[in-house]
Amino acid sequence: MTEAQAQQRGGYAEDVSAERLAEIGLRFEVDGEIATIALDRPDKRNAQTFATWSALARIGESLPEQVRVVVVKGEGPSFSAGIDLRMFTAEGVPGQGSFSSAAKSGDTDFEQRIRQAQAGFLWLRRPEIVSIAAVQGHAIGAGFQLALACDLRIVADDVAFCMKEPALGLVPDLTGTKPLVELVGLAKAIDICLTARIVHADEAMRIGLAEKAVAGGDLTQAVQEKAAELLSTNRDAAVATKRLLQGARSRTLEEQCVAEGLEQLGRLKALFPVSSTHLRAHETLRHL
Repeated sequence: MTEAQAQQRGGYAEDVSAERLAEIGLRFEVDGEIATIALDRPDKRNAQTFATWSALARIGESLPEQVRVVVVKGEGPSFSAGIDLRMFTAEGVPGQGSFSSAAKSGDTDFEQRIRQAQAGFLWLRRPEIVSIAAVQGHAIGAGFQLALACDLRIVADDVAFCMKEPALGLVPDLTGTKPLVELVGLAKAIDICLTARIVHADEAMRIGLAEKAVAGGDLTQAVQEKAAELLSTNRDAAVATKRLLQGARSRTLEEQCVAEGLEQLGRLKALFPVSSTHLRAHETLRHL
């Protein structure tokens, strides 16, 4: 892969090998039905780059079918302090370029690059999985948005959420604005974003940003317990139910009722399949 191709793909090669992920600062592990993605640049507070986002997208594309729960966490004292500050310099990140070079690449190319970055976050909302962000310490900017990309957020008592982009002259563009508004409401989202203030664990719990807050030393156990609870539910019923919940906001009550009926019909057919003999008998009786 040439340097130009690497920059177009966010500096990420096609494979998701452990060695390549380690170079980027990620770990990916699968244990049965649980997959774990770890941001693993603790010396840089797990700062993210174009390569981070491309790697996340490739993990989503290659996720094993048996996985039902995806845990996203950060190594060290911070979940993620946001964007690697080298991306704001003229030199940028070696092999990946900078925001300056991206902005000069033309509108179409830049929009494509943004979509590629967003793809690393969007797959965490797929109906067939439940994603859990295990968040401790700093979750700033891109780190905040990665946590927002997950279905659930379990946080340590030292968590510090902050949407830093507006203070840097930017906007949040890694899929975080919609879930933030849906979780806390428009007014609170405006307050959080336009002041770029810190949201601590107690407020995160109060306004719905977090499902559970625990002492830092208990975070891993709390996430494991939640994963076990999620896996105790029938897989196909969980997928269908998540689809219903995700679509509820965009439907009227009547439309949601129809959607519920269709999903339930699918579940009943799966649980109580009609044999071909019964079908033939039913067709015979219907024509008598």
